[in-house]
Amino acid sequence: MALQPAAGARDLQPGAVESNRRINELLAGVYRLWGYQEVTPPTIERLTSLEAGGAINSGEILRLAADEPLGLRPELTAPIARAACSRMRGRPRPLRLWASGTTFRTSISDGGGQRIHEELQSGVELLGEGSSAADAELLQLLLAAVATLGLEEAHRPTLLVGHHGLLDALLSQAPAEQRGSIRRALTGFDPLALEQLNLPAPQRESFRTLLALRGEPERVLYQLEQWLGPIPLLQTLADTLTAVAPAAAARGVRLQLDPSFQPHFDLYDGLVFRLVCQGHDAPVAIASGGRYDALVGRFGADLDQAAGTGFGFAIEAIRELLEAGEPPAPQGAWLVAAAPGVDLALALSHQARLHQRGEAAELCLSRCDSEAEAELIAAERGCRGTVWVTS
Repeated sequence: MALQPAAGARDLQPGAVESNRRINELLAGVYRLWGYQEVTPPTIERLTSLEAGGAINSGEILRLAADEPLGLRPELTAPIARAACSRMRGRPRPLRLWASGTTFRTSISDGGGQRIHEELQSGVELLGEGSSAADAELLQLLLAAVATLGLEEAHRPTLLVGHHGLLDALLSQAPAEQRGSIRRALTGFDPLALEQLNLPAPQRESFRTLLALRGEPERVLYQLEQWLGPIPLLQTLADTLTAVAPAAAARGVRLQLDPSFQPHFDLYDGLVFRLVCQGHDAPVAIASGGRYDALVGRFGADLDQAAGTGFGFAIEAIRELLEAGEPPAPQGAWLVAAAPGVDLALALSHQARLHQRGEAAELCLSRCDSEAEAELIAAERGCRGTVWVTS
């Protein structure tokens, strides 16, 4: 057992690490083009910060044995929001920040033991701007980043969009004591739980219809207006989706409005979204995010700066999605191999010349009797070819 990682943790092989790095660099290049600056939030935080005012279930936080209540971050948003409200408090708003790193969550397995979930994330946070223009920027940035990933038509990327305030408005029509149960049934897509609630028949039918209501934004917005009337929230949401629709169409991303959609963590209090692709066997969520103004306020931001919106990409989910078929052959290094009697310094100079041209090259540390033997070693090591040094 000492040779195995903790339950849920994984050892990544060099090819997977290289693919993760490539995806991270592609996304980082887009963030920088849009004026976002890199930050590195701490892996270890106080539990009071990680729980985000009750938005994150403490049972999902991987705790540390320490003199004070500490844990490993389950996501990147709360640590960045805390830093923005403390060390970066004096910087002009809006703050445009991006970060990448590993996040940790814990759960109880079917056997009753603790299971650790490690995920590599990359994402952005736009802090200090509460207008819908910030939401539109984030969605446009998300689509620009998606365009660099090399998704194919078969992946059928779909951007699910919802709104916390929209769900609140719909729930306001139900009895106050039933709203929590109705919310859980809707966001968990649980028609059986909805049927078991003590609701008048017309109201039950309305929420049953809402449970199935999702799809093309214009159609869904029309149906919502029949229920709620022409409230400002619907117009704002329509304007945001109209602003991003051309970019989504150009990149082959389908927009879907889902009034009952809510992310896993209860961080958000405004626009929420998730990017889903069709994997080899099932749909795969590769990005999610939304607006979290209340979270920024909990960390002590001034009233006019208590605003935040952002998203995060699941790097390993993207890698597995792109490599679901035949994995691409890795671009290996050259193998620099020397014949018997050749001075080591000469072989090292050949390797150095390759390095100067920006080409990877590794040294065969034992002499080879022939070039054929060197080529055999290069093939076994996955090298791209051999540089045979004789004199």
